[in-house]
Amino acid sequence: MTTPAVGPPAVPIGLRSSAVLVVASVAGLMMLGWPLLLDVPESARIDPPFIFLVLLPLVIVVVLAEFSEGGMDARVLAVLGVLSAVNAILRGLGAGTAGIELVFFLLILAGRVFGPGFGFVLGCTSLFASALMTGGVGPWLPFQMLVSAWIGMGAGLLPRRFTGRAEIAVLVVYGIFAAYGFGILMNLSNWPFTLGIAVPGHEGALSYVAGAPLLENLHRFGIYTLLTSTGSWDTGRAITTSVALIVLGPAILTTLRRAARRSVINGS
Repeated sequence: MTTPAVGPPAVPIGLRSSAVLVVASVAGLMMLGWPLLLDVPESARIDPPFIFLVLLPLVIVVVLAEFSEGGMDARVLAVLGVLSAVNAILRGLGAGTAGIELVFFLLILAGRVFGPGFGFVLGCTSLFASALMTGGVGPWLPFQMLVSAWIGMGAGLLPRRFTGRAEIAVLVVYGIFAAYGFGILMNLSNWPFTLGIAVPGHEGALSYVAGAPLLENLHRFGIYTLLTSTGSWDTGRAITTSVALIVLGPAILTTLRRAARRSVINGS
């Protein structure tokens, strides 16, 4: 089965929505990368960036409101609700066990068809819905929502000149990149607190060291990631996503594009 010609995103975003998206992403990058961005004195005590954990959901609400007032009419929001529910169920089937993660392939396909704004929102709503269903609500949830939102947004930003098998190949490569990227960013969100925050002279081999040079902490984080997730969780996630995109991708792309055309035509 071949995919139809790829046109523009079914749900385009305007300049104001793009600006809101950039603000949300910058806030998220600060929340994730604060251990590497801050120049902390050796004697300072570092606490988790709880302020960002409070602000991020508010930013996400603003993003949702912005898109609902823009290109997302009632029909598109209905599609968003259905895909969020399906993704929540799929995630519950695997829940990341041994790297089996079924949520990303549909997120990537939907972002590809409906565009980066829709993909960003779907990433947020999918992870939030799955957390409510599985009882997985915790301090890690805002990080998971944000990184998943980036994955959906990135799929919508991929070049649209690829069709057929070439399109599936591009999506598979992107899916592998996204699978490892998700693991790296989630590790970054908890690395300073999983092993404890050390001070020079009293640190462990993999711990985040307050006040240490950037390259030194990056080296420690790289080893930590390789040992804890790259060869297991992340690789399993990449394999699961790739197989799902290859086997199910063409049919789901066709279905989503048919639904997108109906939503856009009927909503216009």
